[in-house]
Amino acid sequence: MKTFTSAEALAQLTALIEDEIPGAIELRHELHRNPSLSGEEGPTADRVIAALGVTDFQVVADTGRIVRVGPESGPAIAIRAELDALPIAEESGVPFASTNGSMHACGHDVHMAGAVALARAAMKVELPFALVFIFQPREESYPSGARDVIESGVLEAHDIRSVIGVHVHPNVPLGAVTTGAGVVNAASDEFKVTVEGRGGHSAYPHKTTDPIVALAQVISTVQTIVSRRIDPMNPAVISFGSLISGKAANVVPTTATATGSIRSTSVDDRSLIARELESMVRLVAEVHGCVGRVEFTEGEPLLSNDADLVERTDLALAENGFEVAEPMRSCGSDDFSYFSDLYPGLMMFVGTGAHREDLSLHSPDFCPSDDSVRTTATVFAAAYRAAISLIEEPTAAS
Repeated sequence: MKTFTSAEALAQLTALIEDEIPGAIELRHELHRNPSLSGEEGPTADRVIAALGVTDFQVVADTGRIVRVGPESGPAIAIRAELDALPIAEESGVPFASTNGSMHACGHDVHMAGAVALARAAMKVELPFALVFIFQPREESYPSGARDVIESGVLEAHDIRSVIGVHVHPNVPLGAVTTGAGVVNAASDEFKVTVEGRGGHSAYPHKTTDPIVALAQVISTVQTIVSRRIDPMNPAVISFGSLISGKAANVVPTTATATGSIRSTSVDDRSLIARELESMVRLVAEVHGCVGRVEFTEGEPLLSNDADLVERTDLALAENGFEVAEPMRSCGSDDFSYFSDLYPGLMMFVGTGAHREDLSLHSPDFCPSDDSVRTTATVFAAAYRAAISLIEEPTAAS
């Protein structure tokens, strides 16, 4: 096995990755054809381990896997790839499309295949610092798989110095990569509003306290939280996703419920939105003679990229011929943020382009080309080079 320094790392790994791409693409097709939903990723995890050809791995968060490549002790760089798919019926029309009612509509099949290509290439050289591959479950649902990985304590034995993530994205131009220091994804929380009134006959509304009317006012009023309580320079979103009430057209029900999502890009705004939402629901319901309450489900924190890691990764990407585009910051969320809260982290977005203007992640026809596997693996390698350079040559600030 050849030992190489950080200065040689990217070129060596890139050359070795190229040999692994055909097998990684085959793996991508297999994973895409047979997706596993959140919490049911066991078969997917087993297939990834089989593709790696390893027997030494750790099981984490029920269906997750941890694989260390390189030195058995000392500093390590972690690579995160997600295992789970979404409950979406695929409409991509590709030969390897899923037919089981679930779909890798968020590119996780590409992320896994790219990570496997890098891992298999890395096994052929003597790495200066270890790579720790986190094949993580439940990115798409609660309870968060990343949070469970962190809370398991399994990473504490690996001396993690940085954590790297990649996400394919149709909003980034084909062939481009974005990084960006600071916040790139919003914090995400979910809520359930319940309004209780007094039901009765729809012909005699004066004898009822209508929870549907009250809830409708709640939905309209809480939109002013973002428009009138939040600094307009700080992006935030409150969206309602479901409304449930009643079973008959001629009956005023007793209860009406709604669920929704909150996205925020500052810690203070996250707390303010929760307080204001709770207050508005209670007071608006009261005006209509009803009782309103809110239940919150805490989701992912803000996802922030480490500035030093971004700076060095941008250089490594450019040296390898990638266009480093303007940072893509959005109110999307990713539980990679639990890792970047604990370690210097970097989430990069790999451009897949879009064959139509409205194509987005989670669309039933979102299916990046196989070239994305090569790009993902190579981008992972570039960030690895940057991360090990920070170990060897720390910045003045650190």
